[in-house]
Order: sequence, then structure tokens, then C-alpha cells
Amino acid sequence: MQKKILTLGFITLLAVGACGTRTADPEAGSTGDEMMAEEEMMEGEEDKMESEEMASDESMEEGETSEEEMMEDAMVPHADFTVKIENISEDETVLLAPGAWVVFSEGEPIFAAGEPDRGLGLEALAEDGDPSGLSASLGEYMGVIETGAFNTPIDASDPGPLAPGGSYAFEFHAEEGNRFAFATMFVQSNDLFYASDGGGITLFTEEGMPINGDITEFISLWDAGTEVNQAPGEGPDQPPRQVGPDTGEDEMGVIHLVDDGFIYPESVIRVTISAML
Repeated sequence: MQKKILTLGFITLLAVGACGTRTADPEAGSTGDEMMAEEEMMEGEEDKMESEEMASDESMEEGETSEEEMMEDAMVPHADFTVKIENISEDETVLLAPGAWVVFSEGEPIFAAGEPDRGLGLEALAEDGDPSGLSASLGEYMGVIETGAFNTPIDASDPGPLAPGGSYAFEFHAEEGNRFAFATMFVQSNDLFYASDGGGITLFTEEGMPINGDITEFISLWDAGTEVNQAPGEGPDQPPRQVGPDTGEDEMGVIHLVDDGFIYPESVIRVTISAML
């Protein structure tokens, strides 16, 4: 009997030990899974931190580039310019008409010598002294930065032609690499206008300094080639005498320096430019 009891007790211990072993194994397995999960989470966090650091570095680099670009832009020479156009003729019948101006970086926005008028408003300016169409068209030309019209003499209350002793003035902002051009009609003609050449006038020197002073030497009297010329100050199809705009005989020519055999006054226009940095 005692032996049987001992045997039963031994079996019971084995059973309890087995149950304890089975209970402990799942717990051990669960602990291992948790450790693996924790390791994966830590690795994920490390990867995330590395990605954030890389993104932060890239952002800093982009920020530095933007700042550098801003500094470079600030270093580009630029200035505010004032242009003054004067009628210096001593003949009271010699008039200049309202005109158009443009600041640009490329091309020949107003005209190209040796080519016909483009039909964008220069004809109306050169024949009738109306700059509105040309000024509006210039705004659509590639490379144009700023454009406008001048039509009211200094100290005058209303738009009108420029008589001897009078002057027009206008302002604009420009930077190195920009050029400037304008056109104004010689009123006692059929289709003549004062302007620089098509490429305009460079506004900054090679040293990056804005130009200042008299620029009249760059201005010439041009023929638009759109209307047959008549003797200056006498033609019936010139603005002071014509019955209406665009009334002269079509010439169907090209734009060129005036050379029609007529005699024109030599001292009519003076153009000066001043810059403020």
C-alpha cells in the first residue's frame, strides 16, 4: 500500500512537472516574440530618424541655395532711371508728338531696320502721333520688361504735342543687361519718327554702372516706310494739315533712316537720362 502511494505521488509530481513545463513554454515563446517585435520597432524608429535627418539636411541645403540665389539677385546692378525728352528747336512750327517707350532684355521690340512695319502700332505713331497701340503691343513682345507711353508735357495739364522749349519725362526701373528704346513722331512729316536703332540703348556700362547724361547721339530720324513723304511742314497729308488720320498715300516700304532729298532741321530733340541707385 505504501508503495502504491509512493508510486502515485511520483506520477503526480511528474504530471505537475509536465504541466508546469507546458505552461512555461508558451510564456517563453511569447516573451521571445515581444523581444523580436521590440527590436523591429527600434529598427523602424532608427530608420525613421535617419530619414528625417536626411530630409532635414536636404531642406537645409535647399534653404541655403534659396538664400544664395536671393543674395545673387540682390547683387545684380539695378537702378531707377528718369528719361527727359526735350524739343530744342527754335522754329515754333516744329513739334514732337506723344510717344512710346520700352525696357527689354532681347530682340528689337519697336522695329528692325530694313524690314517693313510689323503692324503693331508703329504706323499710327509715325503717321498720326498716336502711341497707344504700340505701347499696348510692346507689352506682349518677348523680352519686354516694362513699357509705357508719354503724352503730357511737363507743367502741362493735358496731353498734347511738344512745342519748342517743352519736355516729356518718364521713369522706369531696370537692371544690368536691360536696354531701353523709345519712339516719337516728327510731327511736320508723313511718317517720320525719332528713335535709337532697333536694338535700343544699353543701360549699364561693362563695369555694371548705370548710364547718366545726354544720349542724343544715339537718336536718329527714321522713316517708317508706310506713307509717301511730302515736303516737311508743307504736305497736305501731315498731321497739322490732314483731314484725318491715315490719309496719305501708302508707300509699302521698309523702315530706314530718312533719305528722301528733303531738308530737315538738324537740332530738334535732346534726350537725357539720369539714374538713381
